[in-house]
Amino acid sequence: MIPTLLGVIISIFVITRVLPGDPARTLAGENAADSVVEKLRVQMGLDQSIWAQFFEYFTGLFRGDLGFAWHTGRPVAEDFAARFPATVELAIMALLIGIVIGVPLGILGATKRDRIADHVTRIISLLGASMPLFWLGLLVISVFYGTLGWEPAPVGRIDDAINPPTHVTGLYLIDSLLTGDWVAFQSAFSHLIWPAMVLSVGALAIISRMTRSAMLEVLGQDYIRTAQAKGMGQFTVIGGHALKNASPSIVTVVGLEFGQLLGGAVITETIFNWPGIGGYVVESIEATDYAPVQAMTLLAAVIFLVVNLIVDLSQGIFDPKVRNA
Repeated sequence: MIPTLLGVIISIFVITRVLPGDPARTLAGENAADSVVEKLRVQMGLDQSIWAQFFEYFTGLFRGDLGFAWHTGRPVAEDFAARFPATVELAIMALLIGIVIGVPLGILGATKRDRIADHVTRIISLLGASMPLFWLGLLVISVFYGTLGWEPAPVGRIDDAINPPTHVTGLYLIDSLLTGDWVAFQSAFSHLIWPAMVLSVGALAIISRMTRSAMLEVLGQDYIRTAQAKGMGQFTVIGGHALKNASPSIVTVVGLEFGQLLGGAVITETIFNWPGIGGYVVESIEATDYAPVQAMTLLAAVIFLVVNLIVDLSQGIFDPKVRNA
């Protein structure tokens, strides 16, 4: 993990410096005097050598300093603290949708191999894996809020006329449940469900395909045929034996998809005006603001690596051979 993080830190620092654009000029404005731009360059530390900038950035990470967002006028850590719960809530809801729909589809495809149900599930998985999120998000807004004449597409996490629930976790659905604020829960759910469904499409397809593949491998084992020969019910064989032994592979892909969803919600958040990290990074890119982009890339890498580590360690729970090794 450590070499990977070092590689990410160095790579994103170099990439942000070689991209076209002058952060000081963007912040000052195209018509600003050169003296004003130069003063901003000094304030932003851009007048230093590339090595000095990297050393300051690298040492700052050990102090928990993710940098300063010049386009918002606040430290990046403060902006992340305000926006990250929205991204986490969106990713969790998308993952839950992917699991609830994807796992049954995969089981159905495996138990009905080469039949109509299997072909249908594979087509759904193929469409989900191939469909661009930006196109799907725009299609959802156009059809449901344009053609069908629903209420205006929700913006943000909750209606402007409704107060957010009392802060407990930062996740509006959980906070509203904990505090019994059902009005806020209904509003937050209506704002969350469509972005989450759009974001879940790719995860749903991958989870479904992996579940089908893992179940097919298990269903071909001798102990499954023995259980069937003993007259055990289909539900017991599939749920109690096959799914249990296929779960390590399914858990692995679910964990990796969660890390992917946390770091890859930029497009969905932008389309639905979701106030998470993704939209914040897009604003930072447009403003040629280095620090938030670097912080988001590093955060995504850390999340992905930690989730991957947790998934690897969890294999012992499902696989006795791993646990007893």
